[in-house]
Amino acid sequence: MSDLVVSASYGVVGRWHERYEDQDFDRASDLMSLLQVDNMADRTFGTLSEGERKRVQIARALMTDPELLLLDEPGAGLDLAGREALLETLTALADDPLAPTSIMVTHHVEEIPAGITHLLLLRGGKVVAAGPLRETLTNENLSRTFGMRLQVEERDDRWSARSVPARRAER
Repeated sequence: MSDLVVSASYGVVGRWHERYEDQDFDRASDLMSLLQVDNMADRTFGTLSEGERKRVQIARALMTDPELLLLDEPGAGLDLAGREALLETLTALADDPLAPTSIMVTHHVEEIPAGITHLLLLRGGKVVAAGPLRETLTNENLSRTFGMRLQVEERDDRWSARSVPARRAER
C-alpha cells in the first residue's frame, strides 16, 4: 500500500522503474501517518476496508502537494466507524494550515468535518444558499435544499439534520 501512495509522485499506480528519493518515502510515510493508515503500509489495497481505502486515496492525492483537494462524497459506502475515522482525518486536514484548500461534496450534514468554514447548498443545479457555515446551514436553507421540513442541530462542531414530523410542524 505504501507503493500506491509514493507512486503518486510519478502519476502512476504501483511501482515499476521509477526512482524515488528518501524524501518521497518520508512524505508518503508522513501522509500515511496523518491519515491513520501507516500501520497498513505492507498490506495490499485489495485487503483494506472501504474507509481505509478512502484514507489511502486521500494520502495519494496529497502526495503531489496539490493546491486544491476535491472530495466527492468521501463518506459514501462507509459504516459508522469508517465514517468517523474519515471525519477525524478530514478534520485534521482542515486544521492544518499547510493543507490544500478542500472542496467536499456530500448529501449528509453529519459528514461535514469540524474546521469547514463555508457552505454551498444546491438544488437542481441552482444555488439555494452560500456563505459561512454557521450562517448558511439553517433549518430554512436546508429545508429548501431538500424540499422537506428539516431541523438542523450543531453539537461540538458536528452537525445533524432530521425531518420535522407533520404533527410537530403544525404546532
